[in-house]
Amino acid sequence: MDEMDVTVAEKKATYEEIKAYVLEYSGLNVSNLYIAQVKQKYGIVEQECYNKPKSEDSRQLKCPPEKEVAITEVLKYFKMI
Repeated sequence: MDEMDVTVAEKKATYEEIKAYVLEYSGLNVSNLYIAQVKQKYGIVEQECYNKPKSEDSRQLKCPPEKEVAITEVLKYFKMI
């Protein structure tokens, strides 16, 4: 059976590996949300969110610029972008 719609980028590194490398590289703790936002910015396709908010006006935290830079560098290190 063929692999299920997994892109090459999704095979490269897990969220835990990315978080660990960001912590080692820059000393910053990042959340899965921030990683997903940066990956989405660069067009890395994520799966559909199953835990959507019930109200449409709910707010979502935005990734701070310094964490975005750190995550971007790690994604480049893992050759995901």
